[in-house]
Formats: sequence, structure tokens, C-alpha cells
Amino acid sequence: MTADIIPIELGLTRGNGLTLWAPRWHEDGEDWEAFLGHEEDLYVFPTAAKLAAFIRTSTEHDLLDHPEWGTAARLLVDELTPDDDHRFDIVGVPDLVAEAPDIWTLATLTDTVAILRSLAEVCDLEAIDSVLDAAPGFSLLSAGEQAFTGRPGERLWNELGAVVVDRWDEVVDALDGIVTTPDVAADALATAEAEAAAIAVAEKVIEDEVDENDEDDEDEPERDEDLAFWDETGVDCLEITIDGRTGWTLRCYLGDDPVFLAVSDRIQIFSSPEALENYLISTDPDHSLASLAVWPDIRSSVAEGEAAVMAGPENTYLVDGLAQDLLAGPEAVDRDQLTLGVELLVDAAAARGDAESAEALGSSTPLGNLVGAIIRPDPERMAPSPPFDDEVDFWSIVVDRFVSTLDWDGQRR
Repeated sequence: MTADIIPIELGLTRGNGLTLWAPRWHEDGEDWEAFLGHEEDLYVFPTAAKLAAFIRTSTEHDLLDHPEWGTAARLLVDELTPDDDHRFDIVGVPDLVAEAPDIWTLATLTDTVAILRSLAEVCDLEAIDSVLDAAPGFSLLSAGEQAFTGRPGERLWNELGAVVVDRWDEVVDALDGIVTTPDVAADALATAEAEAAAIAVAEKVIEDEVDENDEDDEDEPERDEDLAFWDETGVDCLEITIDGRTGWTLRCYLGDDPVFLAVSDRIQIFSSPEALENYLISTDPDHSLASLAVWPDIRSSVAEGEAAVMAGPENTYLVDGLAQDLLAGPEAVDRDQLTLGVELLVDAAAARGDAESAEALGSSTPLGNLVGAIIRPDPERMAPSPPFDDEVDFWSIVVDRFVSTLDWDGQRR
């Protein structure tokens, strides 16, 4: 897929629709940006097949002069289906701002506001700019959670939310006023729909093959009994290698909230599985997991030798070495291990209310951009370029903050 013309999905009053977006490019000494449309109309289609039929046959729209149009016009139906990063739920913004301004909410809203700014500029929609200029919080979204913390941040978020409640219909109405779906040639549509059906069949065959392989895997040895025990309790055993040491601790999720084995927000981690087991069966436990309904079962099972501390590969975190790999660049980094490392650091930051660490790993920061390019590579986006010294410095700060919260073998650092 060309990196210069991108399929996007817009959530509008009439439902979700597809169009094409050409992000800003430089040509003949000028900067340009465009969407699929003509004159005052923005062309939006209900299916990828109808979008494909149109771009393969139309000779009148605003992207024809784009330097990569020849490539875009040959995209297959499945290549015209937007990825998750290019789906913008415009009508869903009021529900979004009703949430807390966490890292995920802000990232989604930042992307949505950015595409609205582009639509406003390209399509000359002053009403959209008027709404987005009505609260300073819209311009501070890229700063992440830090901009919306404390009393000033809460006020900014509330002001932004009030504007959305009072005026978001103006944004939606402005877009509804220019959106149209042009007719497409019947034969071109039939061809595109047949192509979509063939792709769906091919994907189903692949899915069936995967299912068959999964069935074959059933003949493989069953998951270790100790790991199965922890699976049933909903509590994870973690093995963490960090700061030159390897230790074991526990974590669970209450709803979406991570909860670690901790005392006064300090994670209790032990140098051996046996040391953690001894802690778990100690009398009168005073830690964050002691109130769980399953805790008596965990304690008795470990005490009676029916269960042991063991971390599965999905809960084995090798954080040491990632800083050096990040410094060398994306190709040097083990994607799976970085994914796990980020999961651990974000979970721990959320558990102790550390917004700065969570923000440092968010998509709006240079470190977050580097991490995202490794974990979720996207050929449509420009890869981050070296040097990565600053990103690694921030990574080390986040890691050090996590390390500073660990009590090894019951001893406060």
C-alpha cells in the first residue's frame, strides 16, 4: 500500500464510511493535502468494494493529480480497508470525552482532532475550527496526560468536555453537509464485490488451516499443572529480570486495573520461587492481594505443596538489555520482549498512579513513537531515525522509577 494515499474510516451520522486521505506532501515548491472528493463534496463510501469500484473508474476527483494516484488506483479491496490507526469515530467523541483523560483516551482524541483539523483546512469548514478553537485543551492533547493532571488539568479537560457537549453537533453537521456517495459503475462494482468475496474465502481457508493446526497442537503436552493452577485463580506469577537481578512476584487485574503483590504501593519481589512461596504462606499477610476471594485457596494450595510459583512465557519479563538494544535501533530489538517490558512498566505505573511514566511510553512522545514503531510497525508511517539517545534516556528513567518501587525479599531498597 502506498504510504502517501491512505484509506480512512469516518464515523458519521449515516454510519461508518470509507474515503481516501493524502497527508501533506511537497510538490512544485508548495505543500498540499487532499481527500477523495470534488469541489465542495467529500466522497465517502459504505464499503471497500464501492470505494474500489469508484477509484478504478472515476476520471473526476481531487486526487487524480497526486503523484502516487496510479498506485492507489490499483489497490485491492482488502488494501482499502483502513487499519485501526486510521478509524476516526467523529460522532463518538462525546462518549470519548466522558471518560477520564488517560493515555488511551487522549491518544484516540488526539488522532481524531488531527484528522478534523485536516478536513477543516482542506474542505474549508470554518465551523470545525471554531469548535476546536473554543477550548485550549484541544491544542494541548498531544502533550498527553501531563497536561490534564491536577486542578489546572482537570479544568482544561472539563472545559473541553463542555464544548463537546454544547457544540459537537456543529462539527458533525459540517461534515454531513459535504459528505456524498457518488454512483459507481455496475460492472466495476460487481468486479470489486467478487474480489472481496474471493479474498474473504481465502482468509477463511487460512483461518481453517490455523484451526486445524490448533487441533493438532492439542496432541502436544498439556500446560504445566502449576501454570494451570495460576490460570484458574486469575493471578499471574511474574518472573522479572531487571537491574541485574531476577525475581518473582504476583499480579492480577481487577477489571482493567493491574494490582501487584504490594505493601503500601511497594511491589514485593523475591529472589527465588521458594522465597515467594514462603511469603505467600506466612501468617496474617498484609499486602494488596490478601483481600482477593481466591487468596485463601492460593495460600492453602501453596502451603500443602499442591501449587508452586512458576511464570509462563507470557509473564516472563527480561527488561535488562532493552536499553542497549533500543539505542542500536528498531532492528536490534526483540519485539516480543519489548512488548512484554512495556506491558510491565505501564501496568506498574498505572498501579501506583505514576502518570509521568505512562505518558513517557504514550504514542505522543519520542520514546512512545520509537516503541510503537517496533511493537506495531506501520509501513505507512515514517520510521524513527537515529540517534536514539534521548529516547533511551527516558526509557532508563521509567525503568529506574519501577526499580525504585521494588522491595527485594521483604527489604525496602
